[in-house]
Amino acid sequence: MSDRIRTVRDLKVYKAAFYCAMEIFEISKTFPSDEKYSLTDQIRRSSRSVCSNLSEAWRKRKYKKVFVNKLSDSMQEAAETQTWLEFCLSCNYISEDDFKKLDREYENIIGLLNAMDFKADKFCF
Repeated sequence: MSDRIRTVRDLKVYKAAFYCAMEIFEISKTFPSDEKYSLTDQIRRSSRSVCSNLSEAWRKRKYKKVFVNKLSDSMQEAAETQTWLEFCLSCNYISEDDFKKLDREYENIIGLLNAMDFKADKFCF
């Protein structure tokens, strides 16, 4: 069995971001219905955008500047998700434990994306 990265789904950061987006999806099912078109939609969108921007970056590896730009977009979406998580905590929609866990996960995701940015030459061809 090879640890070779063949698709974006093989990346540790993609797996972590996808897991977090699914966690947020499940947690957000419990949010009040009056948050449907604001907080619920926003946090779901930003958490999913981490993966979608990373997928776009992966397909744009031929162009280093575009690859790095899409990684930056992915990091921005992760940071936005952290902000929405803070609102969720302040509104008592999530527990402090859930907030801390997801916030740590997003810090890790941002760190992994940043490392890819610094090592872009290893990913681009």
